[in-house]
Amino acid sequence: MRVLVAEDEGPIRDLLARGLSENGYVVDTATTGGDALHLLRIYRYAAAVIDWRMPEMTGIDVIRGARRLGVDVPVLMLTARDALRDRVEGLDAGADDYLVKPFEFDELLARLRALLRRPARGSLASFEMGALMVDSATRRVSLEGKEIDLTPKEFAMLELLISRAPALVTLRELAQQVWTDESRLVGSNAIHVHMGRLKRKLSYGDVRIVTVRGQGFRLETAA
Repeated sequence: MRVLVAEDEGPIRDLLARGLSENGYVVDTATTGGDALHLLRIYRYAAAVIDWRMPEMTGIDVIRGARRLGVDVPVLMLTARDALRDRVEGLDAGADDYLVKPFEFDELLARLRALLRRPARGSLASFEMGALMVDSATRRVSLEGKEIDLTPKEFAMLELLISRAPALVTLRELAQQVWTDESRLVGSNAIHVHMGRLKRKLSYGDVRIVTVRGQGFRLETAA
């Protein structure tokens, strides 16, 4: 699951990037509002954490710009401004939640999970296909009632596959959504290696991962 962190304060940005990565998220960072809006145009993020005060564009302007472009990503706004009028302005601009600095990382993580559980932004809390269940909020997977232990990358790949099933997920989409620097995958078989391991873990169930040679993968109910 790919998330954007837009924060110009280096220590806070590094803390968030490291903490979210350790919790299984693929994290992109931006240090200016302009960079944040540019990334929101390019990638399909599960959520974005955006600071209010940034160079070039404020977080408010980034959110407004994203909404005008039709980018419906759930947004958690960070700010030191805690007046009621500021919270109202942020929410009216299109933010989904608001967290005042200083904050505890565990609270930010909980608020992010809550945003991902909200169906209004197109992010379902869980997916089901046959006997396979994938819970995006708790990051748990079960098949025929038995919990499966997946690595963060295996979970991210499966989550993407089941959210699009039975449509094809291209190699490029997998690279963008699961790996921090997709350019490093050019000429690499990393996606196929991880997908092979995931296939083996799902081999006893009623769903299967189908390889479309040279294009990507899709998840289907086994015949």
